[in-house]
Amino acid sequence: MKAVVVTDFGAEPQLVDLPTPEPGPGEILVRVHAAGVNPFDWKVTDGALKDSVAHTFPLVMGSDAAGVVEKTGPGVTRFRPGDRVYGQFMRLLRGQGSYAEYTLAEQDGTIALIPDALPFTLAAALPTASVTAYQAVHAARPADGHTILINGASGGVGQSAIQFAARAGVRVLATGTPELADHLRDLGAHTVIDRTLAPTHDQVAAAHPDGIDAIIDLVTPAGGDISPMVGLLRVGATLVSTNYATDPESLAAHGILGVNLGNRPTSETLTTLAELAADGELRVRIDAEVPLADAPAFIARARTGHATGKTVIVP
Repeated sequence: MKAVVVTDFGAEPQLVDLPTPEPGPGEILVRVHAAGVNPFDWKVTDGALKDSVAHTFPLVMGSDAAGVVEKTGPGVTRFRPGDRVYGQFMRLLRGQGSYAEYTLAEQDGTIALIPDALPFTLAAALPTASVTAYQAVHAARPADGHTILINGASGGVGQSAIQFAARAGVRVLATGTPELADHLRDLGAHTVIDRTLAPTHDQVAAAHPDGIDAIIDLVTPAGGDISPMVGLLRVGATLVSTNYATDPESLAAHGILGVNLGNRPTSETLTTLAELAADGELRVRIDAEVPLADAPAFIARARTGHATGKTVIVP
C-alpha cells in the first residue's frame, strides 16, 4: 500500500510502499477514503510526544480518517466488512497512522460508524478539530445569556466551537480575519474581532467592561502569556486552553476556573458529531482535497500557513 511516512523525528515526509497490515485480535483493517489533516500531525513527527510514548519508524503520519472496513480480526463483534467508519487511527507504538491507503484500529478504540448521508471527506475532518471544539465548549460551562470569546476562531477547531457555543445559547465573540467574518457570523458568531486593528483583549475589554463569562483560547502556547485573556473574565468565569497555557491553581485564587483541555474522543462523542454533521447541524469548511501522492509537498506548505478550514488527503 502507499503511505506517507517519516523515518525519524524531524525527517521530511515521503511517499513509500508498505505492506498492507493484517488485523490482529480485536482489530479492524480500514480502507481509507479520506484522511483529515491537523497541525498536530507534524507536531508529532517533530517529536512533541517523544518523551511520553514510544514511536516506531517508519511512522505513518496522520490520525483522522474515514473509510470502509475491509477485514476484521479474531474476536471483532462491533464492526463487519463493508461498514463505513471514521475516527482516530494514530498508534505511535505500532508506527501506524491515517495518511495511507489502509490503516488498522482497535474495535474498542476511538472509532464510530458514519451515517450514510455523511461523505467520507466531511467525516475525516471531524475527529480532532470538532471533538476538541465540542469538549472545549462543554468545559466552558455555557449557559443562556453568557458571553464567550473564542480566541483563534478561523481554523477548524474555532469554526466548530462557534457552532457548538451558539447551539448552547451563548453570545459568541470570535477572532477572525475580515475575509472570514461573514462566514464566522453565518456559523453563529455575534461579533467578529479583527485582531489586526488592535489587540483582541483591548477590543473585548472596551466592549465588555464588566467582563465576560468564558474564553476558549486556541492561540496562546504553553508557557505563553495568557494574562491578557485572564483580565477579561469576571469572577466565576471559565478559561479553557487547548495548548495547556493556563495555571488552574493561580486562576482559582481569582475565582476563575482554568481548564487545560486535550483531545479525548470517545465512540459516543464521535457518533454524536457524525449525526450532527450528517443532518447539516454541524458544518465543516473543506478548503482542499489533496491526493495522497501530493501530501508530502502539501505538508511542507501547510506548516508555514494558517488554515481557514480543513484539508483532507484522498488516497
